[in-house]
Amino acid sequence: MKFLTQLMLCIGLSSCIVYVNESSDAPAERPRPVVTRPAFDVLIRGGTVYDGSGAPGQIADVGVIEDRVAALGDLSSATADLTVDATGHAVSPGFINILSWAPEALLVDGRSMSDIKQGVTLEVFGEGWSYGPFNDTMKQQAVAGQGDFKYDIDWTSFGEFLSSLERRGVSANIASFVGATTVRVHELGYEDRPPTASELERMVSLVKEAMEEGALGVGSSLIYAPAFFAETEELIALVTAAGEYGGGYITHMRSEGTGFLEGIEETITIAEEADTWAQIYHFKPGGEANWGKHGAGIALLEAARSKGLDITANMYTYTAGSTGLSAAMPPWVQEGGISAWIKRLKDPSIRSQLIEEMQGPGDGWENLYYDAGGPENVLLVGFKNEALKPLTGKTVADVAAERGVSAEEVMMDLVIEDGSRVQAVYFLMSEENVRKNVAWPHMMFGSDGSSVAAEGPALLSQPHPRTYGNFARLLGKYVREEKIIPLEEAIHRLTGLSAKQLRIEDRGCLNVSCYADIVVFDPDTIIDRSTYADPHQYAEGVRDVFVNGIGVLRDTEHTGATPGRIVYGPGKRHNLEAEAEPS
Repeated sequence: MKFLTQLMLCIGLSSCIVYVNESSDAPAERPRPVVTRPAFDVLIRGGTVYDGSGAPGQIADVGVIEDRVAALGDLSSATADLTVDATGHAVSPGFINILSWAPEALLVDGRSMSDIKQGVTLEVFGEGWSYGPFNDTMKQQAVAGQGDFKYDIDWTSFGEFLSSLERRGVSANIASFVGATTVRVHELGYEDRPPTASELERMVSLVKEAMEEGALGVGSSLIYAPAFFAETEELIALVTAAGEYGGGYITHMRSEGTGFLEGIEETITIAEEADTWAQIYHFKPGGEANWGKHGAGIALLEAARSKGLDITANMYTYTAGSTGLSAAMPPWVQEGGISAWIKRLKDPSIRSQLIEEMQGPGDGWENLYYDAGGPENVLLVGFKNEALKPLTGKTVADVAAERGVSAEEVMMDLVIEDGSRVQAVYFLMSEENVRKNVAWPHMMFGSDGSSVAAEGPALLSQPHPRTYGNFARLLGKYVREEKIIPLEEAIHRLTGLSAKQLRIEDRGCLNVSCYADIVVFDPDTIIDRSTYADPHQYAEGVRDVFVNGIGVLRDTEHTGATPGRIVYGPGKRHNLEAEAEPS
């Protein structure tokens, strides 16, 4: 009687070489080998592997099959479709940009060049404003507000936006919080008033819908109108709804200056009342008069953590912030949106009142112009109006001198002439506090910037250098040069710790079964090159980047691949898992 025997020789955890022997009762001759496929799709050899846990690196090989890490260790006898020699390089999970403003750029160019070249494989959106849920009015306003990046809005809901971005093609993975500002505008517009009971109920419903569509939680940005108009109780209601799905609260606090400590206390209150986790965006006391509050702020966070509250923070690695000239004017003048704001700025009596308010610390509002210490410390970096673009790179003081008017009048006039909030860089922070932030073990990292190519529409403005250098600056300046924290700790903060905080599964790790988001970089050369005067310069030192197992950066050059996916929050994941269960 004939029988079929198979001997399977497996390499690692991958595919096998199958020896087939078809024979009679007599012993068979030497079996003939049939090779089913190479062992791995990608094999990264000889690098120092950091798994994202904070453990020291170990020299090892990494084998990838499809979109997952399949094996780690000595894979010297394995074969692969693509073999990458990582000798002398660090191999780590892809970095998580926990505060990204990349959506507009990615809708136009999905390559995510400035972040991919730093090893970022996940962009996280939602600082107060998310790209859904929209209504018809919000869509019209969004189109009218577009600047150098033009794109169609083919979505309405929160989930439809993420799907639209994924469908267009992105090189990095994407995730988002739902914006507290967005749901407020959806129901109240730009009015300065509390929501009615029915309006708040609808806002809560919008948060729940977004959570079911994949949101990570609720994000707020409370120094800006109309977010400024929201009371603490309103935010607690929204965050409580997110918390029911496992989502958290992430916030640009109501104050990062005079009311820095009070802003932390409000954040703690919201998280405690909502019974969920929280994170503070770009943790910093702004303005020299407030720099000394940093230690007290950390103490408040540590005290809350000691009581069981999971509260952390993130930062960018620079001493200047970037936002609109809106942050130099009180929220009351901005009520009603850009048209109402501009109308008020044209009123002589209002202008006189504004000049007086802009020259002080802000009575209950955050005046970044005052905190910067003067118009020479406010750099103009982004305009919509072509006629104003020659002012890009000048300070408010420069333009005031050219026009022969006060700095306050210049800022009001520029908003009128540009029809926008006008993007600016404010020099606000202490380098000593930046170093203290890096040292705090619960600090994560976000660029608070876009992700652009140094070509095309991006060149029409002059972004903050954090757009091109935030993560490379951490690893080059603060890790290698200043040795504030070791490399394995920095990688942990950029990967495993961030993924844990966001409640993201199988990302931020480099172990068997983790998604194959992998960066290969040289820890001896990685550094930022972007400057305030010449920002459009890519960081150096990252050689290879893989997203979901696909090479996006190879030998420092972008491959054009766009394998990025939506990374869903816990509400959507729960629904997907329930749908996958057998009936």
